[in-house]
Amino acid sequence: VEVLSGGQQQRVAIARALAHRPRLLFADEPTGNLHDSLSHRVMALFVRLVDDAGSGLLLVTHSHEMAQYAQNRLRLDNGHLAPSASD
Repeated sequence: VEVLSGGQQQRVAIARALAHRPRLLFADEPTGNLHDSLSHRVMALFVRLVDDAGSGLLLVTHSHEMAQYAQNRLRLDNGHLAPSASD
């Protein structure tokens, strides 16, 4: 029995999500269970594939590092959306 690693599982999930070329893709903590270097590799791949598919991406993350992959960033603060401090 072969088992996919966490990173491989995440890449398969991304490919499956993009297979039908959605106009908008929602991703909730897409790298939350991956170690740092793999998170960066998966996120870079994710952003490239979304761009190649011509899709939009709405990313939810607690990671400031992963948020840097987004073109526009908002922060949820006490139930209100606010510009990210890094913007």
